Amino acid sequence: MSTPNSSDHGTAPTGKPLRAPHLEALQHVIERLVERLRPYIWIWPPVAFCTGVASFFLVDRQQWLGAALALGMLLTWVLLLSESLIGRLLSRRGYRTLPRGVTTFIAQMIHQETLFFSLPFLLATTAWTSGQALFTLLIVGLALLSILDPIYFKLAERHRWIYFAFHAQCVFVVVLVTLPIMLQLTTSQSLHYALLIMVVFSLPSLMHLIKPRNLKSWVAMFGLAVVLAGVAWAGRAWVPPANLWLSGSALSPGFDVAEREPRGHVRLHASELRRSGLYAYTAIRAPRGLREEIYHEWRHEGELIDRIPLIIHGGREEGYRAWTHKQNFPEDAVGRWRIDVMTTSGQRIGVMRFTVSAEASAAQVADGTIASPPGLPGLDIRRLIPDKQPAQQ
Repeated sequence: MSTPNSSDHGTAPTGKPLRAPHLEALQHVIERLVERLRPYIWIWPPVAFCTGVASFFLVDRQQWLGAALALGMLLTWVLLLSESLIGRLLSRRGYRTLPRGVTTFIAQMIHQETLFFSLPFLLATTAWTSGQALFTLLIVGLALLSILDPIYFKLAERHRWIYFAFHAQCVFVVVLVTLPIMLQLTTSQSLHYALLIMVVFSLPSLMHLIKPRNLKSWVAMFGLAVVLAGVAWAGRAWVPPANLWLSGSALSPGFDVAEREPRGHVRLHASELRRSGLYAYTAIRAPRGLREEIYHEWRHEGELIDRIPLIIHGGREEGYRAWTHKQNFPEDAVGRWRIDVMTTSGQRIGVMRFTVSAEASAAQVADGTIASPPGLPGLDIRRLIPDKQPAQQ
């Protein structure tokens, strides 16, 4: 009677389990698929960008479809985040893992999908006259970097801490863009979650940078993570509210409540404004189902004069109309004025600027003309459905 060899019990002579045929077959399928996709990788960024554009517009017209597109992108992130864990588990059990080049290629596709999917949201919601332009240009730069194979793969292979920082930034963007669509979270709530998750995913980058080996170095690493969180929170005003944007604004001395439109005209002269006051009208777009508090912050020469809260509801194609009426202009009202439209977390949705002149003949005229900020899709913002009673100050 022969002695059964080790393979009869499912183990290799080295003591490791034999590779499961179905896992081997799956890995071969993935590797062959990646090799076939490599020549066509250039198609993926424009596809992701078009998907983002579709989600951007369909989130109001076909909410389920816009949410489905966002959900599909989140599922790809789940696969990317679990790939490393799955690889380690397979390796410990003696199974062959996917080559580094294959996993990096898959990560590159997901990074491209994230960045190019998010670009339409950021390009539309950025207040281009503020620091938000720098943040959006950074994301544009990262998107371009993700399609430059020599640089991208060099970072992935030789500069792992920079690569993980790149990864953490992508996680930040995908959470910022998708949570208001998926869960109707407010812009402020989404920002909080995005910052928290970004800091968590920056830990691998910090570990590669500091290489902690003792208690002191571990404390330094987590301290640096806390500093990173503080810096990110301090710079939140530079982050566009990815699902809120100002689609139209106007200044006027009067307002037609029945038509929900600004009326009349007035010279921006101190005595005229003290007599008539000034309406600040805004139309703000947001995803359907989103209810959020915003503020009109009236500033004179950079100093905050009034901060007036407003509640908006998403879902209107042309924007949710809200307005404030300022009547108590100070005696010394001459100078530059700015009305910042802000979220509760301090992100700027838009801005209106005007100058009050000392001489009536040289003063500008506020005539209620509704203007769209630059860089936004053309919207017929006069077709607005009455939603909001005015707030006065």
